[in-house]
Order: sequence, then C-alpha cells, then structure tokens
Amino acid sequence: QVQLIESGGGLVQAGTSLRLSCAASGRTVSTYYMGWFRQAPGKEREFVTTISWRTGNKYYADFGKGRFTISRDNAKNTVYLQMNSLKPEDTAVYYCAARPGIGDITTPQAYPYWGQGTQVTVSS
Repeated sequence: QVQLIESGGGLVQAGTSLRLSCAASGRTVSTYYMGWFRQAPGKEREFVTTISWRTGNKYYADFGKGRFTISRDNAKNTVYLQMNSLKPEDTAVYYCAARPGIGDITTPQAYPYWGQGTQVTVSS
C-alpha cells in the first residue's frame, strides 16, 4: 500500500502561483509514476502531469506546459506541483496519484493509489 497526503491548496488570484506537495509513505515508490490530476465541479477527473520516480521523466497535459512544473525530492519522498500564471479555469480539486510499473500514465484508472485531494481556487 502507498499512502499519499497532499497539501498546499488554497485561494489565490489569477496570475499568481501556488505549490502543491504530495508526501508518499508505505511501499517504496522508487519504480512508480507519481502524478497529479484535477477535477472541477461537474467535470471528469483529468490528467495534469506525472513524473517517473526512477528516471525523472516528466509528462504534462497541454494546458500545463509552460505553466506547471512537477518535481520530486527523493530524500523526502515528496512530489511537488509548481503552478504559475494561474487562471480561473485551473480551479479544481487537485489529487496526487501513484502507479507502479509501466503502461498508461495519463488515465486516472491506471493509478491505484490516491490522496484525499486539495482544493485550488483561482479568483479573477
């Protein structure tokens, strides 16, 4: 089992930045993909970004390229999502997720482990 705890959400104004954190515990995640997804009211959960813990390779949804950055701290077993130039349409609950091995890395169903989510609200 892998436990994930997100933090760092909040209410911010458009154009500002926010950094989310996801602390992993339990089984080692050294061979996992650690991802971020988000879900806005009335919408499906969507892929934001993911990182291979082993290689550091990163993948982003188009809306996040150039604005969002995922990173990891091996010593702290923590993954971060730095979000810059936030827009009102970025408002959502952001979830950290983990999946072992290889395969699909952008579909929520491919991730068996999830955090509780953290609310991000961007005001205009």
